[in-house]
Amino acid sequence: MPLKKRNKITIIAIVAVAALVIFGAFLGRTTETVPSASFSAGNGLTADSSVGPDGQPLRVIKTYTRKDCSLAPWLITDKLGYFAAEGVKLVFTGEIQPPQVIPSILNGDNDVSSFHPNTILVALNGGAKFKGVGRSDLEPADDLDPSFRHMWWFINPEKYPNVKSFADLKDIPGTLKFSIISTSQCSDFLANRILDKYGVPRDKVEWVTMPDVQAIQALKQGHTDVGGVHPPFYKGMLDAGQLKIADSQEANLAEGVAGLGFYFFTEEFIANNPEAVRGFVRATSKGQRWINENPEQARIWTEEAIGVPISANHYYSSSLTIDEAQIVPWIEDLENQGVLPKGSLTPSDLVIGDFVDTFIPLKPDSAAARDSNGSPAS
Repeated sequence: MPLKKRNKITIIAIVAVAALVIFGAFLGRTTETVPSASFSAGNGLTADSSVGPDGQPLRVIKTYTRKDCSLAPWLITDKLGYFAAEGVKLVFTGEIQPPQVIPSILNGDNDVSSFHPNTILVALNGGAKFKGVGRSDLEPADDLDPSFRHMWWFINPEKYPNVKSFADLKDIPGTLKFSIISTSQCSDFLANRILDKYGVPRDKVEWVTMPDVQAIQALKQGHTDVGGVHPPFYKGMLDAGQLKIADSQEANLAEGVAGLGFYFFTEEFIANNPEAVRGFVRATSKGQRWINENPEQARIWTEEAIGVPISANHYYSSSLTIDEAQIVPWIEDLENQGVLPKGSLTPSDLVIGDFVDTFIPLKPDSAAARDSNGSPAS
């Protein structure tokens, strides 16, 4: 059954003052600037800089301004000078609303963004000409700090004192309102996997769209029943007295898959600017490795930039590797929901291996790339 028939989507207008400050209310585009100059002293570049520290010309790559959990790799890669060292000047073009991100790249207002595979796949199915060129987010290994896991889910213990896990949700009568940033994204993909694991019917869920920062207030005030958030908003949920009932490790996916994201450009931009794309991929890989190795400083810089107390950032890919098998579960979930026709898209439709050191294509028999539980082999 198609997603639009399986799950009702409701938009709740809970616009708190804090949300307006943090997200800038998305009041249109602002002056173009480099990320580190937007928030604090960094690599010494300004929006007018045309050459790097070595005196060589920089190739401008544009992306929209972020003030949420996705900021860290953009900010820190720029702040440490990795973009400039690769001949790239990343320019923030201003804040836009989430639904405008993909159109802004298609029309050339921005050049690059990062999304999870299902968001890009839905755009591809609609005719967009995108390619993923390198990995961004990843789900960390089990033995790493749980605060780096891609998502946590919470309930209000005052409203549901008997709920201690996702499994307990099936005992609550009626539908349950889950907060979600948008559909065909990590929030519904992972939540649905965990619902399936514990035998909770997917049609029991009503998705309620809102930014993570609003999800805390919505759950606390009873406007939603389950709040799913990313770092850095775990701390806000805990400080508000909400109870964690699951995290993305419970989605039964191979290491890295649950939080998997890709940087993507249009095929036209890649064809016209291959060396700029190559430099971008190399720079972000260095920045992401630094974030993983220096989590406390990365946390401080991101907290300063977005103006919200945080406990951790996401965990990121630190290698120039793309493994097509990691994309398979995201495709299969969209197919099972009727969002994608079966067999209409493959991992190679989503990613290109020209800009990474290691590219692992899917075997002709896709089942060979899965483990006994149906998840990609590590």
